[in-house]
Amino acid sequence: MKFSKAVVVLCSTVALASVAQAQNLKLNDKGYFARPGLNVMVFNDFYPDGHQTGVTVVQHGSRVAANGDLRLEPSPGQWSPIPLNGERSVDPKTNTISQAASYPDPTKDRKGFNPIFYPDLKLGYRVHVTPLEGNSFRISVDLDRPLPPEWVGKVGFNFELFPTDLFGKAFLMDGQHGIFPRQPSGPVILRGGAAIETPVPVQPNGPVVAAAGEPLVAPLATGRTLVVAPDEDKQRMRIESRSGTLELIDGRANHNNAWFIVRGVLPAGATKNAIEWVVTPNVVEGWKYEPVIQVSQVGYAPNQPKKAIVELDPSDRDLKRVRLFKLTENGRKEVASAMPEKWGDFLRYTYHSFDFSSVTEPGMYVVGYGDKLSHPFKIGSDVYSRYVWQPTLEYFLPAQMCHMRVNEKYRVWHDLDHMDDAHMAPTNLNHFDGYVQGLKTLTKFKPGDIVPGLDAGGWHDAGDYDMRVESQIGTIWLLTKMVEEFGLDYDATRIDQKKNLVEIRDPDGKSDALQQIEHGLLSVVGGWRAMGRLYRGIIEPTHRQYVMLGEAANQTDNQFNKSSVGHGPLGKDNSGNPIKADDRWVFTEDNPDRELYAAGGLAAAARVMKAYDAKLASDTLAAARDVYSKAEARGKNVGNKVFALSELIHTTGDPALIRRLVAMEPQILANIEQAAWRIAPILDRIPDAGFKQRLAAAVATYQAGVKQSALTDSPYGVPYKPDIWGAGWQIQERGVRQYFFHKGWPQHTNPQSYISALNFVLGVHPGENTMSFASGVGAKSATVAYGTNRADWSYIPGGVISGTALIRPDLPELKIWPFFWQQTEYVMGGGETNYMFLALAADALYGKPK
Repeated sequence: MKFSKAVVVLCSTVALASVAQAQNLKLNDKGYFARPGLNVMVFNDFYPDGHQTGVTVVQHGSRVAANGDLRLEPSPGQWSPIPLNGERSVDPKTNTISQAASYPDPTKDRKGFNPIFYPDLKLGYRVHVTPLEGNSFRISVDLDRPLPPEWVGKVGFNFELFPTDLFGKAFLMDGQHGIFPRQPSGPVILRGGAAIETPVPVQPNGPVVAAAGEPLVAPLATGRTLVVAPDEDKQRMRIESRSGTLELIDGRANHNNAWFIVRGVLPAGATKNAIEWVVTPNVVEGWKYEPVIQVSQVGYAPNQPKKAIVELDPSDRDLKRVRLFKLTENGRKEVASAMPEKWGDFLRYTYHSFDFSSVTEPGMYVVGYGDKLSHPFKIGSDVYSRYVWQPTLEYFLPAQMCHMRVNEKYRVWHDLDHMDDAHMAPTNLNHFDGYVQGLKTLTKFKPGDIVPGLDAGGWHDAGDYDMRVESQIGTIWLLTKMVEEFGLDYDATRIDQKKNLVEIRDPDGKSDALQQIEHGLLSVVGGWRAMGRLYRGIIEPTHRQYVMLGEAANQTDNQFNKSSVGHGPLGKDNSGNPIKADDRWVFTEDNPDRELYAAGGLAAAARVMKAYDAKLASDTLAAARDVYSKAEARGKNVGNKVFALSELIHTTGDPALIRRLVAMEPQILANIEQAAWRIAPILDRIPDAGFKQRLAAAVATYQAGVKQSALTDSPYGVPYKPDIWGAGWQIQERGVRQYFFHKGWPQHTNPQSYISALNFVLGVHPGENTMSFASGVGAKSATVAYGTNRADWSYIPGGVISGTALIRPDLPELKIWPFFWQQTEYVMGGGETNYMFLALAADALYGKPK
């Protein structure tokens, strides 16, 4: 059949138009605009202090811009005012997503976990996002009413650009050009901003008003049209303002954790289209998400089930064989291959698996898929016996020790610190980071009094320097269980409490685990001895100290009241000395559920301390009994009640406590997940056969659900359901629970339920970044992390980050960025020691007989 030239041209034109139309941004069934290579989310998330909200751009699978919203400052910080989100709506007629919002947010104004001090401004607005032709979309902002005159030039639309991937890339703006700098640099100018009320914690009765404006660096460029990364096709983005001038700001000038910011201020008198931008991210036609091979960064024991996960673009129909290579002196040697088995769709990708459990020969291996190769990993019975849990005990726990100088040969992790701990905190104070002091101190100490016994022991919170009681107890308890369950007896560190000195890799003939348990108890039991109760925590009095990065010894001067500088209205302490602004505060609370949790941890620690330090063990058990007796009748948390009872029974064998535990049967059976596993170590001490039979039946039902969820919840054998923060810590915690379920009821519990949790942490997790969450562990790991040395883009070996987070609704993300607490922060009381526990459990299950 023949066609005229005109018909061919017409058909080609229609076809091209159809392709172009097909490639326009369209609203998908997940609630955001999408086309291959580009996603535009509109307030699917709301976590502005974590750079995770507003108008967000995902370009070629990577989130490149976020936090597109009205802000009251050019470069906001963690405690800056954020809006209250209202209704989010989708208009199918105009293909527009709109978000209503307003200032202030009454739920955060001077209240909540981190109180925000809002200025006297009431502002309502709506942000609209509408796709245009091709890759472009329009952002517009409508105000309920014009800005008050005093706010003109201060409120603007901020659109933040993720820094790491832009360092060294170019920008163009109306004849100006340059590169995105690796660090901020002057000239420094004073910018007009919101007159934000800033709390001064040494004046707890109210905030003071800071002067308007803050020091920032001069904009990198100003103009109407910005082109981001013109040198990189996968990152190039054009931002055009139709409503006023744009500024390209380096937000890191006043906040280390800030991003590059594109900002346009609201003009005077405007309401409709007060802001109007057109954003056009470039898209490489035909782009597909590249295959990702997910396999343990450490490896596997020979008799351990082994499965690699292949993560694919859902449009990728060209399925390839997966190959396993053994590494030899002559290179790679293929030892197994197969077509991968499809698991299905999860989040935004399609998943397949490759089972190579039959390969048991020791050696080093890589997995291949198409032209992709995994990192090298080991198969061997000693795979978990070295370089896996040891960094946590050898490096991380020592580096976090408070009230010590910590040396590592030529390096000093930190000098002697916080020897001026601690003053009783002011009453009726909602501090920051969740610290609240009630109307009374609940002790004999008055606000400002020195509380003795708190200048010894304890670990700094991993991302900060405060010391929460639950973090101390969690670390103490998990170390105790490692000693009891796995016989942990390892000595690589010298810990001298008399000299307040730690020497890494200098054995002293004592168990490092027992010395670390002792260190935690010195703080918790020391507080109990002084106050007759537990502390809530110990924290800095000022924001300036709280955000300090680097050397712990710089946070205070280590001396009580030797200076007259910074005296606040708290007056004098119980020794008659004026209170310095830098001395840390100790908070108390009436929280029976937390007290029950602490009682359980203390009771457990008393057992392993008995042969190491009988006096400390005796005081620890006395503290456990005392705290339990005062909290038991008032506590509501069934899991914590069972925990306290089980550990006290384990330590004392008290028949009255056993009867009390058995009497809780209805509550335990109704809370199997949180309560039953706590009982596993003491099942042989419970004489009631009927109770144990009914408990076993309930556990069997629960574990049947766990087994089913392992098959259907995710491709990883664990439930992956993060809420802003990465889910790694929760998955590890669940893994430890499953270990104890297996200990108590092995006939009902699959050990893979806790081994899969370890594999998840070691690299078998969603997203293109497959690094181990445990810093310094495995072929590729988190070596840029949110620890106390994060400003140096560094890490602490053995620290364990929170891990891959979820950018709602469906993007798994793990960025290389030291200031994402929701992805790369370390933590005490679980993250590091749950991981260590699971690694020891895997070694006990699959390793060489000891």
